[in-house]
Formats: sequence, structure tokens, C-alpha cells
Amino acid sequence: MKTSLKAAALVCLSLLMPFSHAERIKDLASIAGVRNNQLLGYGLVVGLDGSGDQTTQTPFTVQSVISMLQQLGVNLPQGGSQLQLKNVAAVMVTATLPPFAQPGQQLDITVSSMGNAKSLRGGTLLMTPLKGADGQVYGMAQGNVLVGGVGVQAGGGGGGGSSLTVNHLSVGKISGGATVERAVATNLGEGNMIKLELNSADFATASRVVEAINDKYGAGIAYALDSRVIRVQAPSSSDQRVTFIGTLQDMNVNPAEQPAKVIMNARTGSVVMNRAVTLETCAISHGNLSVSVNADTQVSQPNALSGGRTVVTQNPQVGIKADSGKVMMVKGGASLAEVVKALNAIGATPQDLLSILQAMKAAGSLRAELEII
Repeated sequence: MKTSLKAAALVCLSLLMPFSHAERIKDLASIAGVRNNQLLGYGLVVGLDGSGDQTTQTPFTVQSVISMLQQLGVNLPQGGSQLQLKNVAAVMVTATLPPFAQPGQQLDITVSSMGNAKSLRGGTLLMTPLKGADGQVYGMAQGNVLVGGVGVQAGGGGGGGSSLTVNHLSVGKISGGATVERAVATNLGEGNMIKLELNSADFATASRVVEAINDKYGAGIAYALDSRVIRVQAPSSSDQRVTFIGTLQDMNVNPAEQPAKVIMNARTGSVVMNRAVTLETCAISHGNLSVSVNADTQVSQPNALSGGRTVVTQNPQVGIKADSGKVMMVKGGASLAEVVKALNAIGATPQDLLSILQAMKAAGSLRAELEII
């Protein structure tokens, strides 16, 4: 019996002890200068089955078609702006250029309708230049658009009838639909130095990363500039530097425990608390007050041949119901499990938690940062 009690006590203590786990440096930090770049382009999708832009409402589609045909040597007569096109849609093309991408590599692209096209299903994107923030062309996109949806419409003309749409039809993707035309110069460090940038600024985590690197490679190899940036001495040779960074990113570090925080979503009533949230000694009272308003309709019917008229009257009835309130005592230093257990014990709903936690924060009983999103 004593043995089982000791074992149970050890299990409880292990659950209450702070839990720390090691994470790879590549999950905690990124290399300065190694980043993605966004690309954007404007193009045309053709070959639609009558589901393209209504050109009377999207004049830019007609202008784009006329400009494209002129570049191909096709001159339209006067009044070409009155073209009635049904199989063409103006689209925006977006892509992400990864670091170290070289000319000739392929990128996945997303094609999004910017007019009033009903569907891009079955369309073909014409050659579209993709530009970066500096206005330079870094890729060219073209290909058949894949739309993960279907639309069905039945009924007569004139916009009548019923319709059924599954998923989104005005956005599609093209796997490998863009080709890189220009490489982005990546400055990987200055001289023989590289910089690690923590995903979340934390002095304790930065200190632990520096300590782990210096323990493995020697004192003075790494030092922290601030709570986010860590400077590391790396080999000058590009081949040795790549090997060094790969080994560096696979190192395990125990990050510092995150500060106590409570996240509340006022729109959905969601409340998320991390394990560091604790409470000071406080008493929580919870009670519900229900107010109902009903209208009792009564009809007054006059006697026959009396010359009167029927009168309808409304008799409002107001009812108030107060559920029995409960007061729960929470001892100081309570853990997250005890906080949740106490709030559930008094029957608090997610919406009630919003008000309860705000009140506890105002009273100084909630030892955590309260963030409302």
C-alpha cells in the first residue's frame, strides 16, 4: 500500500514539475539574409467555357485583350472596345521565390480572378511576367489552371434558375507553372560572420543558444547582440560554411519558458492559456440572470349588432430568473489545471470566461498577460 502511494505521489510531482524539452536551433531561429520573396503579376486566363468576365462591367479585361492582340500583330477595327468576350478572365498571379533560387527552376503559382468571372475551371493562363517589389521581372508564368471545385447551374436564361457551387471556383493553382528568370543575390553573412535571428525575442533563450554553441565550438564563437540576434563566427569557405550551418541548425537547445499569457478571442469566445498561468488567492462568484419578455395577444370581440369593432391588445409579460450563484475560492499559486478545474466547477462557459478573466486581471489575481484578439 505504501509503495503504491509513493508511486502515485511521484507521478503527481512529475506532472507539477516544469517540463522542458529540447528544440533544434533551426526551429528557434533563422539565418539572417535567407528569406523568401513575393512575386506578383497580372495576366489573362483564356479558354473558359462561357464563365469569364462580363466585359461590360470589367473594361480592363477588354483593354488587356486588345493590347495583347496588338503585340501579336492583330489590329482591331474601331469600336474594338465593344468586344463581348465570355471565355477570358483577368487574373492576378502570385508566387513565392525561395532563397537561393536559380534561373530555370520552377515555382508553384496561384491564379486569382480580379473581375466577375464565375469560374476559372478549364482555363489556360497566358504568359505572365512576375515582378518583385523592385519592379524587376524574376519569373514567367504560364499553364493550365487547376481549380479544386465544381459549379452546377440549372434553369432558364436571364439569370434565373438554381445553382450549386462546391469549393472556390475563382482561384486556382498551377504546379510548376512559373520559371525563375532572375536570381536574387543573397548576402549570407558579413565576412566570416553569420547572424541567427530568434523567432521570438527572449534574453534567456538567446543566452542558452550562445552557451550551447560555445560549448561545442569553443568560447567566443557566438555572442548575443540583443534578445533576438546572435552573431556566430563561421568558416570563410562556402563549402565549409554550408556544412557548419547545417550542423549548427541541428543542435538542440532547451528554450526558456514562455511568459504566462492568456489569449482570448472575443468573437468566438475561445480562451487559450499556457501552462505558466497562475493565480493569486481570490474568490470568484458566478451567477446567471435570465430575462424573458413575452407578448400575450388578446382579441376583444364585440357582441353581434352592437356596432362595436374588434380590438387586438398586447399584454407584455416580463419574467426574470436568477440562477443560484456560486462562490469558488482559488488558492494562490494555482496551476493551469487547477484554474480550469475551478472555472469549470462554477459552470463558466467560454463567454463567461472572458468576463471572469478580465475581472481577475483587473483585481490583480491573474498572474499572466491578457491579450484579446
